[in-house]
Amino acid sequence: MTTHTSTGALVAGPADGADHLLAPAVVRRATGMLLSAAPGASAIAVGLHHEGRRALVVRGHIAHHSHVPADADTRFEAGSLTKTFTALLLAEQAARGDLGHHDPLARHLPAATRLPSGGTAITLTHLATHTSGLPRLPPGLLRSAAPLLFTNPYAAFTPDDVLRALARTRLRATPGTRVRYSNFGLGLLGHALTGAADGTPYPALLDARVLLPLGLRDTGCATSAAEGGAQATGYWYGRARPAFRIPGLPAAGALRTSARDLLALVEAILDPAPDVAPALASTAVPAALRTALRDVTRPRVRLPNGRGLSLVWNIRRRPDGSDLYHHSGATRGFTAFAGFNPRRATALVALANAAPGPGNALVQEAYNALIGLQG
Repeated sequence: MTTHTSTGALVAGPADGADHLLAPAVVRRATGMLLSAAPGASAIAVGLHHEGRRALVVRGHIAHHSHVPADADTRFEAGSLTKTFTALLLAEQAARGDLGHHDPLARHLPAATRLPSGGTAITLTHLATHTSGLPRLPPGLLRSAAPLLFTNPYAAFTPDDVLRALARTRLRATPGTRVRYSNFGLGLLGHALTGAADGTPYPALLDARVLLPLGLRDTGCATSAAEGGAQATGYWYGRARPAFRIPGLPAAGALRTSARDLLALVEAILDPAPDVAPALASTAVPAALRTALRDVTRPRVRLPNGRGLSLVWNIRRRPDGSDLYHHSGATRGFTAFAGFNPRRATALVALANAAPGPGNALVQEAYNALIGLQG
């Protein structure tokens, strides 16, 4: 079911009746600032959920000077939102018994991999909560990135480069003692998940265990849309960007997704009990994945001022005592946000095809809109 607003945005809801759509006034309030929060973007897509009602709002075209309108199925680069999917894959493999949350990282890496001093203490949970002590980026990446800094900085750094970098790494803290955001750590988690699955590559493993069971048809690591699909062009300071590539650390940032799929993911986390996927009603959700959907919201790290971490998701305690989970992502051409509050049964996702920078307030406005959506 779709309707067009007077502003030209597309409001899309499920096909099961208008009683599942958010009221237009609620949608306008929530998206009013958001739809202009990334002025360099040609398209912005927003998904909203509140107490069983939802809406998808999309404005713009897949590229500047393009006549193809963006819609709820248009793919955007997710950047670090990929990490939230990686967390779900970790929890799914743990629920199956393929691995344990507190397994040493070394157990699931190739036997010849050399670890840094103190690295034998790093567990999979440390990686998923940014408490591994690993630096933000692997040694050597910046050197390989220099010629590609303004286009594709990760493109020349291979999986072998990532594993070799471990031996040259100096831990910044004892594992488990300090939160330090690490693309390196989440990328290594992807390598470990692959190792626990007999070498199945991360993109194929994520497809089989998470994306297909949840009916997320537009989400994946492929750099182009499937036949018949659409993918937005990314922009950085007004310049079109090539497709983002991150071959060595795909679990940290390789995914593309649509507003429809991203909303379906957070809806599944809000309510993991149904026996069918929210995005594909005829497909049963396996028991291990339902367990994982619950597991990813369990707080693992508590920080001062009511903040904390579950598996990858940031947690912020609200004045009413509820917990708001959120994460953002970015590439050289895209900005992304997803957040939800289980107690208030609310969720919001937002995607724009413009890189972060001056004037791009998408993440902050999305966070504010999510709070406002809770009433």
